Amino acid sequence: MEKQKNAVGRRKEAVTRIFLSKGSGKITVNDKDYKEYFSLVYLQNQVELPLKTVQSLDKFDVKINAAGGGVKGQAEAAKLGIARALVELNAELRPLLKAAGVLKRDPRSVERKKFGHKKARRSYQFSKR
Repeated sequence: MEKQKNAVGRRKEAVTRIFLSKGSGKITVNDKDYKEYFSLVYLQNQVELPLKTVQSLDKFDVKINAAGGGVKGQAEAAKLGIARALVELNAELRPLLKAAGVLKRDPRSVERKKFGHKKARRSYQFSKR
């Protein structure tokens, strides 16, 4: 395959590897169709968003290897990865994708549990008597 571009997307604990190549608009995640893998419509829209932004939903084949985290994290990691691959393919698309906000890496992740606490911030219930 000529002109295949690779990129990595991350979100929370999820990591996706993106392989973007010229094609007919077929998107597969872990060898399944993305509509089968991401059953919720808004997650499917997240994956399509970078391609819709540059009006090339039917011009590229996207192969995604997703690992770790949950389905939502994987979908958002895929969104970032696809956007990065598109910029690598054509740098002129960067302002469009940046304006759509798909090139941002979302740094929010789960805060670790502290000792002496029930959860990350929640303490044990205090009883005076």
